[in-house]
Amino acid sequence: METRDLFTQSGIIITLLLILLPVLTAVVLIIIKANSAIKEYKMGVKVENFNTYLKRLSIEEINQLKRRQEEQEYSLNNNELGSNLPPADKKGLIHNIIEEPGLHFIETKKKAQPKHHIAPELARLIVWYLACGAFWLIFGTTVGEYLGIKFSAPDIDHISWLSFGRLRPVHTNAVFWGWASISMMGLAYYVVPRISNTAIHHIKWGYHTLVAMNAAVIIGTISLMAGINNGGGEYREYTWPVMCLFGYGIVLSLVNFLRTISKRTTNEIYVSNWYIISALMFLLVIVGVAYLPTWQKGLGETIIQGYYMHQGVGMWFMLFCLGLMYYFLPQQLNKPIYSYGLGILAFWAQILFYTLIGTHHFIFSAIPWWLQTVAIIGSAGMLIPVIAGTTNFILTFNGTWNKVAHSYTLPFYLTGIIFYFTGSLQGTVEAFRFTNLLWHFTDFTVAHSHLTMYGIITFMLWAFIYTLVPRLTGHEPSHIAVGIHFWLALIGLLFYTIPLMIGATFKGLSWMDGKPFMESVVLMKPYWLWRAIGGSLMWLSHLVFIYNFYRMVKGRMEANIPTTAKDILKAKEKLETATF
Repeated sequence: METRDLFTQSGIIITLLLILLPVLTAVVLIIIKANSAIKEYKMGVKVENFNTYLKRLSIEEINQLKRRQEEQEYSLNNNELGSNLPPADKKGLIHNIIEEPGLHFIETKKKAQPKHHIAPELARLIVWYLACGAFWLIFGTTVGEYLGIKFSAPDIDHISWLSFGRLRPVHTNAVFWGWASISMMGLAYYVVPRISNTAIHHIKWGYHTLVAMNAAVIIGTISLMAGINNGGGEYREYTWPVMCLFGYGIVLSLVNFLRTISKRTTNEIYVSNWYIISALMFLLVIVGVAYLPTWQKGLGETIIQGYYMHQGVGMWFMLFCLGLMYYFLPQQLNKPIYSYGLGILAFWAQILFYTLIGTHHFIFSAIPWWLQTVAIIGSAGMLIPVIAGTTNFILTFNGTWNKVAHSYTLPFYLTGIIFYFTGSLQGTVEAFRFTNLLWHFTDFTVAHSHLTMYGIITFMLWAFIYTLVPRLTGHEPSHIAVGIHFWLALIGLLFYTIPLMIGATFKGLSWMDGKPFMESVVLMKPYWLWRAIGGSLMWLSHLVFIYNFYRMVKGRMEANIPTTAKDILKAKEKLETATF
């Protein structure tokens, strides 16, 4: 096949356009966040100046504030018209009416607390899930960071249980079944009962699921490092007893959620519960098909492997996170989802097309040609749910784009949505026969998997966690630290994926030209260095995330500058008390 006309191939052109989208989005977000950072700095200066003002208040100024407080707290005594009182603006309506903030004839309101009214035991359960998920994120990506370094320094160790062949599945399974799965399940324990407008059926079952899922990841990790594995394909290295333990937890929560929904006090089942329940059901089917030995023979094993690893991403992680998105995004924007119908269309279209596409990983293999063609058609059909879902989410933002600049959660939502569109369409492009021949079995698939599992799933999970935890605990993270987390993760992901995609393209071309394999290995050296740099930035962002999570659980009060006379006097009193 000719390689000189590379940029005339539709798959290559589409991929280049998809790469440009997140880059341009990143530039826009940088400008928005830089503006927010400047505003936050100015606010800090205002706080400092206000404290200086409080310290320098004279007795006369304090007396004026006290008089002003009395004026603002004025109430009628039914004797005003017949009184001999001296003229005074005790109503607080005339003096400095333009300069002073607030409506003085309306009682000053307290700021609403972010903490939700939720059963304390359920809140603790959710926080435990998210804390365990955060632990596995750090553990799994620390292993991944070490593996990324090994690409540039392969002789860094010669210990068997630290070999690439053992650590790589430790990394992938820890972030799959530990970080993403446990975090999703914890978020579901909030969403499912809340949109059903009823209490969770059995809260202890939630703890049983948490223990089973964590135990499966722990036992699986130890087994993999000891060299005990399933001997199967990618992402199913855990042995069947380990996955049975994990499956037990899934079954328990599935029954728990179904019974909760059956007791709902709403007429309809909101689309979020459609996605979440379906994801749980599909996971049981996926794992059962992958581990039952009946069809694990010859080409059947290859077909099952393609089905398993792709359904795991699309029908477990993606379906679940989309269900969470349909709940959290409208709530965060304080408006309904743009179109309920588009959500249902995307739901059924994903079930129809995604379940067909696993075999597109084995184009030009010994698998029947018609089955390969079905996978390509299914991949193209994924345009329907992806475009429907993305359109639904983006149009939900319509009229509220100004909120993005003032929110520390919405950039995570927006990034996850953009990568949902670009990453998913990139998967469609990779299924084309030319691009599959060029890219498959190169580092391009590694870049693609990170664009999807990290750019979509992980960014969405961070968005949901930053949204939910403050509502459970009443404490917000440091906004600056959240910004650091966001930019380290996004820039790190781009540094990781774009060089790999470029290098993988050159590698694929060298293979198509029949050049020696080792030549392609040498060719990838600078791109693997960028992979290590990008992975390091991503790993650092996870440390910042852990700090933010700790702050959300432990808590810290936000600075607030008083604007009314009453609040200024209280601030003065507190400042003097703290001084002495």
